[in-house]
Amino acid sequence: MQDFHTTTLLDALHRQQPQTLRRPVIGITTNYTDGDATLRHTYYQQVVRAGGIPMLIPPVDDVSLIDDTIRHLDGLLLTGGADINPLWQGEQPLPALGTINAQRDTAELAITLRAAECHLPILGICRGIQTMAIAFGGHVAQDIAATATIKHAQQADRTQATHTVSIAKGTTLADIYPTETIAVNSFHHQAVDRIPDHFRLGATAPDGTIEAIEAADGNPWMGVQWHPEWLADDGLPLFQWLTTHAARYAQAKALHRQILTIDSHCDTPMFFPQGIHFGQRDPRILVDLHKMTDGHLDAVTMVAYLPQADATADKAYADNIFDSIQHIVDENSDHVALARDEADLRRNKRQGKKSILLGIENGKALDGQLSNIRHFASRGITYITLCHNGDNDICDSARGTQTWGGLSPFGRDVVREMNRQGLLVDLSHAAETSFYDALQLSATPIVCSHSSCRALCDHPRNLTDEQMKALADRGGVMQITIYNGFLRTDGQATLDDVVSHLNHAVSIMGIDHVGIGTDFDGDGGVPGLDDASALINLTQRLLAEGYTDGEIEKIWGLNWLRVLSQAQAHRQ
Repeated sequence: MQDFHTTTLLDALHRQQPQTLRRPVIGITTNYTDGDATLRHTYYQQVVRAGGIPMLIPPVDDVSLIDDTIRHLDGLLLTGGADINPLWQGEQPLPALGTINAQRDTAELAITLRAAECHLPILGICRGIQTMAIAFGGHVAQDIAATATIKHAQQADRTQATHTVSIAKGTTLADIYPTETIAVNSFHHQAVDRIPDHFRLGATAPDGTIEAIEAADGNPWMGVQWHPEWLADDGLPLFQWLTTHAARYAQAKALHRQILTIDSHCDTPMFFPQGIHFGQRDPRILVDLHKMTDGHLDAVTMVAYLPQADATADKAYADNIFDSIQHIVDENSDHVALARDEADLRRNKRQGKKSILLGIENGKALDGQLSNIRHFASRGITYITLCHNGDNDICDSARGTQTWGGLSPFGRDVVREMNRQGLLVDLSHAAETSFYDALQLSATPIVCSHSSCRALCDHPRNLTDEQMKALADRGGVMQITIYNGFLRTDGQATLDDVVSHLNHAVSIMGIDHVGIGTDFDGDGGVPGLDDASALINLTQRLLAEGYTDGEIEKIWGLNWLRVLSQAQAHRQ
């Protein structure tokens, strides 16, 4: 018998210890009919059963409201319902088109796109898979009657399976349902007929109708044409998949709020002459304020890159780049600030600002003058990459001709002066001979700001295991890069390969000597880690790999801060 005393409503909760872990919040899109935002009870019931907190999202198309909503979510569930207006696909309505629901279209397409920009886990059901297909550039057939040879628009009870689907091998769906076929319910006359780029087929009906799609680049995005919310235990695994990924997403977000996350190398300033908009989400660059925010990245080192073959690339060339960075910071001063050291980084984070650190890629910027090291140190740089793809007057390059057999005499003076100025000596791009010369000469630990493992990808730019061991023995740090050609020799690298290189580096060097230097906008980026907004994916993978919060904090910045602070403490 129900107890109708309000004083006992929370008794069970109060008898427990306070919760330290919360369930992930799953946003559920609602239907719109007769002026009401509605939802079938089975959607939120399955979310609750799967361990999530359902949060109903009315079809409001205010973009700023959608953005704020996304910030509170850990996962998104796109629900079924009426047809989508074919004008979204540039088509006129066919006679067989069903009822469209204009109130939902704009809101749900916008929230899907925004959720994807934040790399939120997404599950689309029936209309939801169609929303995903249109949002991501696929296509939905207005009516499948011409191609269907089985009945998809059933009148059976929604809890009844009415046909089977074949699950594609090697897919996430096959991991969820480890069997060749499953029985599903079916209530639709539309279906995806062109899968979006970066997605793959998940399942088909016996007549070839696409019944499931999923992201093929490591993002947790899946759509199914059937209605698992009505299939009780048989449908529950899909909701468990969503809440599992949402829980890890929530854990990653919480961790990023607590720690400093630093990308030690990007080449975004190369795009400044194109008139990029750092304060907006600019498709021409991989690192901007929006992408850093979506990826929960606190800081990035922007370098002044000097092409070795460009005769005009000199001290003034580098100064112009730093002037441009300063201009961008000034334009967005409410949201971003320069940083030189750990104190600056932590203050900026407390104030809700992103940080930009400065570096030089190619010591050619010194114009052969040691005094220019002091000049650039006064501008706030934190490191100099001694060379690029070609020998210079400082040292031999990994892509050079061994002009000096390592450091030149001038290069030795450069390393000593960099030590005196409190700058990190960066040996990415350097020949092995240059690496070992600098390693022995430098009074402070050296770094490789964007390199990967030669044992996994035989490229002269990568470090051998012997180099990695020597670097760790001297207290240095190697920052794993996301450059495709340094991850796989066949150029088909993904997020999996980034994690493999990171795992290998940790196994050789130890957890205190590894970090992340993306090389974004310098041709860095792979599927699953396409730009700065996707960096939250890497943290989720590290959690799934079993790294502790403390280990991830070291990888994401603590190791880099240690060597930076050591170099700066040596300043004379």
